[in-house]
Amino acid sequence: MNVRTRSSALLCTLGLVTTLALATASAEDAGPRQPVAKAAKAAHIKAIAEVAEAAKAAKISLTPVATARNPIAGAAGPGGTVWIAERAGTVRVLGPKGLGEPVLDISAETTTDGERGLLGIAFDPARTHLYLSYTNLEGTSTIDEFAVRKGRIRPETRRTVLTQTQPYANHNGGDIRFGPDGYLYIAFGDGGAGGDPHGNGQNLDTLLGKMLRIDPRGGTPYAIPSDNPFVGDPNARDEIWAYGLRNPWRFSFDARTGDLFIGDVGQNDWEEIDRAPARSRGGENYGWSQMEGNHPFRGGTEPANHVRPIHEYPRTGLGCAVTGGFVYRGSAIPALRGQYVFSDYCDGTIRSLGLRNGKVTGVNDLVVNGGEVISFVEGRAGELYVLALGGAITRIDPA
Repeated sequence: MNVRTRSSALLCTLGLVTTLALATASAEDAGPRQPVAKAAKAAHIKAIAEVAEAAKAAKISLTPVATARNPIAGAAGPGGTVWIAERAGTVRVLGPKGLGEPVLDISAETTTDGERGLLGIAFDPARTHLYLSYTNLEGTSTIDEFAVRKGRIRPETRRTVLTQTQPYANHNGGDIRFGPDGYLYIAFGDGGAGGDPHGNGQNLDTLLGKMLRIDPRGGTPYAIPSDNPFVGDPNARDEIWAYGLRNPWRFSFDARTGDLFIGDVGQNDWEEIDRAPARSRGGENYGWSQMEGNHPFRGGTEPANHVRPIHEYPRTGLGCAVTGGFVYRGSAIPALRGQYVFSDYCDGTIRSLGLRNGKVTGVNDLVVNGGEVISFVEGRAGELYVLALGGAITRIDPA
């Protein structure tokens, strides 16, 4: 598997180098007659070179920084700290000597049956409020808010922002994150079982199988942004930003461009990574359960508005469940900048997608394995951490 993936990236790079050589020759033949055209060609050549660089596989290593009890999610906190959520219901802060004692414990209020538990954690842009996404003892997905003062949680300020009943113990989703627009995005799976038996993915009258967008501080218990795509549609929930998702297991926004990336776990055959540009007005239909990746699911018909994934891979190897990551914007590994880093829970190999204008220019095997990779965490400076459900927390460093 590693050889095949790395070869694909190499072929892509070689093709780009050939294109660069041809473009250079053409620019040299053009002569000095048209300086504007020369400048345009120079810019084109530079762009091709950047793509070629992005297609190269960076050399990375995984540095152990802590061990946790089933770490499942994380977020950049106040003062450059990194906060880690453990599935059973505790939140701990990562320091130079590892994880500190829990700063929050809701373990008596959640359950780890099936795919449940404390599933997501997020800070608002000002780092003055912490949000938890978890399933309560009845299995209901719950988003709670806590005020944070001087880096400390104020438990007495706790309030519930949003709840969603879950019919089954799997495909709960549960990732949460604030977008560049300052709104809270929430990812819910299709409700569980297998094959989306209730048709939630394509049903706009439920929050299941959706990406939501709300303003948690704008109303009681929240407000709905007026420019959400289905506001005013009597047949759709106003909270919905995008739909057609099976089990969106980790999404993120590119810290530089604002583009949205979603890792959506497939049914039996295909894992997919979806993207929406920062200019999107929402309303994307990612196809489930008519489609699994680029392929009709059980005789489904591709929706006319289907937004196809930017990358998919089959379950013909060791992979079984994609774990979405981040576009790397740190400084420690220059060769990795601008690439989307992701993994698979069963395979554990850290991979990246070279990108240009939202298109994949290469798929890279970064030749390290993070174990049961359940999540990535982006620190304030753009460096990435890898969480393995078995307990390891590692940082992606240069090799």
